Amino acid sequence: MQTILFLCTGNYYRSRFAEHLFNHLARKRGLNWQADSRGLALERGVNNVGAISDYAKAALLQRGITLLDSERLPQSALLEDFKSFTKVIAIDEDEHRPLITERFAEWVDNIEYWLVHDIDKTGADEALGQIEANVINLIDKLD
Repeated sequence: MQTILFLCTGNYYRSRFAEHLFNHLARKRGLNWQADSRGLALERGVNNVGAISDYAKAALLQRGITLLDSERLPQSALLEDFKSFTKVIAIDEDEHRPLITERFAEWVDNIEYWLVHDIDKTGADEALGQIEANVINLIDKLD
């Protein structure tokens, strides 16, 4: 099984949506890939409530993806994560490249970057739509 890691700031909204959508689509296509997600700066999500953003949950449900009541809480990225995943994608290059440079400098040029801004810059429907397009493009390349 090959693995992919999606990174965002708080592992609450964008990376969690990407993780669940990727896994759903990969299963449907019969791909030998599994996604997970982590956050680069969980301390910035002090106002996050619960395990996953309501925006992400609603968008997943609209796509026929139901989450378990036991959904895990956000998790911080660790150095071991970069070593153990086949592919690593940071959701927003503008926001995440500096965090990776600061916290995981040796990996800054070894991961893929997308450009999907957080809720303060891009509305949820637009941002999650951009992530969906990127995930579908990624799935198509892996298929």
